[in-house]
Amino acid sequence: MSTMTFAEAIEDALAQAMADDERIIILGEDVHMIRLNLFTRFGKERVLATPISEGAFVGAAVSAAMAGLRPVVEVMLVDFIGPALDALLNHAAKIDAFSGGKWNAPLVVRAACGGGYGDGGQHEQSLWGWLAHIPGLTVVVPSTPSDAGGLMISAIEHEGPVIFLEHKLLADYWLDYLGAGGRETVQYDVPRLGARGTVPDQWQPVPIGRAHVRRAGTDITLAGVGVSVHRALESAEILEHNGFSADVLDLRTVTPLDTNTLLESVSKTGRLLAVDEDYRDFGLSGELAARVLEAGLPAKYGRVCTEGTIPYNRELEDQTLPNTDRIVEAALKLLNE
Repeated sequence: MSTMTFAEAIEDALAQAMADDERIIILGEDVHMIRLNLFTRFGKERVLATPISEGAFVGAAVSAAMAGLRPVVEVMLVDFIGPALDALLNHAAKIDAFSGGKWNAPLVVRAACGGGYGDGGQHEQSLWGWLAHIPGLTVVVPSTPSDAGGLMISAIEHEGPVIFLEHKLLADYWLDYLGAGGRETVQYDVPRLGARGTVPDQWQPVPIGRAHVRRAGTDITLAGVGVSVHRALESAEILEHNGFSADVLDLRTVTPLDTNTLLESVSKTGRLLAVDEDYRDFGLSGELAARVLEAGLPAKYGRVCTEGTIPYNRELEDQTLPNTDRIVEAALKLLNE
């Protein structure tokens, strides 16, 4: 075992996969600089810098995947995935169903997501609920370095399109970038844990569609992905001081969703609080409630989500995104009903 940052773990897993499989290529804006180590090791034919046109290079990646390659295509921010949506929504996600399984598009779309550092609503969205709504797309959102590397291996090996979302507050190279350009005085709401952790010496796939209980408890289930898992863990510590025990569930993948582990937890606690940095309406938080209701569990339910367009102002942003104060307040309300 060794220790790596979140970003180092992803790059290390990519290097291992690329060494094992010559079909894997990386393409996107400035990847020859952003992934300099991989570019130096594997060369310009496998780490390809592209023009600033998400529609063009994601479309090219879909075609490359159909032709037999395993592209990992980088969209700098998930907010910029809109221009590439036709390639994902109408082609990559549907080709398996439309061809009766004769064709597929095994590619990974890697993108940064999430807020908490004052960059406004065009750069801080999460959007995993929106993307998971599309049949045929797999959406993964790791919260730790070990999961980030293992899920990247699984995403590359998957036989269809995978959206791999990494929260910027967990990635050290993003924090270095965001702290530049006059932002030195901005305080980022970075989780204490998650940006650095132990990883295996040899990467193994972390199964897609399998949640993980980060903290066992009996009174309430706190469920989320990415940075929300760390907010939930911080909240669980506070709840413990108030005499309550929280089960913290890291879903790890939005789709497929691990319904069995969710139901096991809620069956035990009788209360579910969805902690979701994506938008509140019509997203992951509502899907969690639906799964519990459809199973017939008599559980109390609440949610702490992103409330509307994310403001640029940091104080207003803190009121909009899920944070520890909001989570604890919502959890205590459920626990005291």
